[in-house]
Amino acid sequence: MELIFERSRKGKIGGTLPLWDPGKEVRLDPKYARSRDAELPCVSEPEVVRHFTRLSQMNFGVDSHFYPLGSCTMKYNPKFTEKIAALEEFTSLHPLQPQLIKGEKLAQGALEIIYNLEKALSEITGMAAFTTQPMAGAHGELTGVMLIAAYHKHNGSKKRYVLIPDSGHGTNPASAAIAGYEVISVPSDKNGVMDMDVYRKSLSDEVAGVMLTCPNTLGLFNPHIKEITDLAHKAGALMYYDGANLNAIMGKARPGDLGFDVVHINLHKTFATPHGGGGPGAGPVGVSEKLEKFLPIARVVRNLEGEFSLDYDRPLSVGYVAPFYGNFGVLLKAYAYILLLGKEGLIEASENAVLNANYLKCRLAGTYDIPYGENSLHEFVISASRQAEKGVRALDIAKALIDKGIHPPTVYFPLIVKEAMMVEPTETESRETLDRFVDIMKELAELAETSPEKFKEFPRNSPVGRVDEVKAAKDMDLAYFPHEDN
Repeated sequence: MELIFERSRKGKIGGTLPLWDPGKEVRLDPKYARSRDAELPCVSEPEVVRHFTRLSQMNFGVDSHFYPLGSCTMKYNPKFTEKIAALEEFTSLHPLQPQLIKGEKLAQGALEIIYNLEKALSEITGMAAFTTQPMAGAHGELTGVMLIAAYHKHNGSKKRYVLIPDSGHGTNPASAAIAGYEVISVPSDKNGVMDMDVYRKSLSDEVAGVMLTCPNTLGLFNPHIKEITDLAHKAGALMYYDGANLNAIMGKARPGDLGFDVVHINLHKTFATPHGGGGPGAGPVGVSEKLEKFLPIARVVRNLEGEFSLDYDRPLSVGYVAPFYGNFGVLLKAYAYILLLGKEGLIEASENAVLNANYLKCRLAGTYDIPYGENSLHEFVISASRQAEKGVRALDIAKALIDKGIHPPTVYFPLIVKEAMMVEPTETESRETLDRFVDIMKELAELAETSPEKFKEFPRNSPVGRVDEVKAAKDMDLAYFPHEDN
């Protein structure tokens, strides 16, 4: 497909700008003026619309395809939240809008939404307070570990390590390392949860915290969770809850009640806001009462008259972690989603997510190996080891699914499962969609038995066919075109 610049033809016009009035003052410093026209493509409006419409149709997305991407909760994004976020009252509000001008209260609505969302998330998770600033899940992780570090530093405790099970999310070790800690990986036991014997031996007074994904990336809820949190606290460590899988237990269990001190939530997973494509996302962080004073500034507070304002007087705060207040549009969508569903609706969402995942798991059992098959919640992991014996690996099946109009599940993660394929249907998919996925997966398993060589051809009908990913990463074809104005 041509680039938009390749479609350019001199003289074509796709839009017009108001004519410049030479009599009006121009305040642009001449040093910022271009020496020549901007290198923009010359194309008509229909060509622009058709070009980018075709580009959008080349992508997978939750609006166009089933997206069972395990551990990422790619649920459908309801359009009513998009309409709310697009209201002019929100889109026209500048982040530097002062809260008070000549006695007139301004930006009160936006501040109230942030304040109420923090209260709602606190109630859902059982935490004392929240910050909505982190702009992604991993950003929330880093913020959470920074809060743990600030707590220990304030108390004069020198800590070196963070314990993370090998079934945790892959960004956990990176977040802990960036925050200045060394990571100790705790292996899983035969049941797919953190090995308690190794965990006990790994705890010491040098451990700052334990980062736990719950349920873990196998979709398993750790039955020893309360013992884990009690042992950590006894050793002087704090408990961190990776809330990327909160969609599985929302309304059923609260991390705060289980003994966690810090929790991050992926609004772009659990609360149906957009996810992927580099953002925007949101990863609010909640804390127990003893960590509240370390939360990032500014904090939205309400006075006795019901007025909202920003509080910067937080001497123990870790400081700023994001410009302004985070991704406000995403926060707004999540708040609207929570208000729409309410308590019973949020519980039902989790119940249906668990139901859909277990329905798929039961229907695929026997066709694919399921190494940890019991008690899975919102997601589960199958192994393509049986198919790999015929020369068809998990990646081959993933490529074949593209031709069927289904986004591949997460493959080769978690690392503790050979030929792993992590499947998460979410609660928003119908039984008809799930049955079609099962039929296709069984069809591919049969093809692996009869004609495994065909998998090397997939995908055949996608814009980009089978590529050598390793070569593409190691031998990139890059070019630099210096601009004469630079």
